[in-house]
Amino acid sequence: MPKLLHLSCSPRPDSESSAGAQVFIEGFRQVHPDWDIDVVDLWRERMPDFAGPILEAKYARMNGTGFSDPQRDSFAEAERLALRFSLADRVLISTPMWNFNIPYKLKQFIDVIVQPGLTFRFDPSQGYVPLLKDRPTLVVLASGSDFSTGMNRGRIDMATPYLREVLRFIGINDVRFVAIGPTTGPSQPIRDARDRASKRLAAMAARF
Repeated sequence: MPKLLHLSCSPRPDSESSAGAQVFIEGFRQVHPDWDIDVVDLWRERMPDFAGPILEAKYARMNGTGFSDPQRDSFAEAERLALRFSLADRVLISTPMWNFNIPYKLKQFIDVIVQPGLTFRFDPSQGYVPLLKDRPTLVVLASGSDFSTGMNRGRIDMATPYLREVLRFIGINDVRFVAIGPTTGPSQPIRDARDRASKRLAAMAARF
């Protein structure tokens, strides 16, 4: 059964990014009723801290040495999450922007799965080589400011270029972004931003 993997990255029940993702999923289900929707709630998912044995395992693999038992057990957690991600035929990431970038839970997930031998390898003649196959990926990114039309009051969106680059690093180049913003301030601009994003997401769901 083909699978859409949804990385849900907001801890808030009334999250704009989660609401936007739901609009997309509802449209996607209508077109792909036979697909499995695998939701990974990063605030509930078991993820190892990137320290201690798993960090040592990363450098052991990079240096071509074997794992100790604690390193092997910790790296197995990275393998579990990376495999779940790699088996997806499509990927949906819904996330807020925190302090101009992504929430630390999404960064933790990325740090855990971007591992040598799992999602990339290093070749002395070629440099870094991605190991994942490309697949359509959609990022729903909600922010307090309006980064889509330039009304961002001089603040910089560092989430979009970071996500685009780290996904490219592991082999995913077909990445599209839908911004939702502003999500704070006067109610009318918030409603307008939500409506614009919902229309785009509903349309994208039909051909994703």
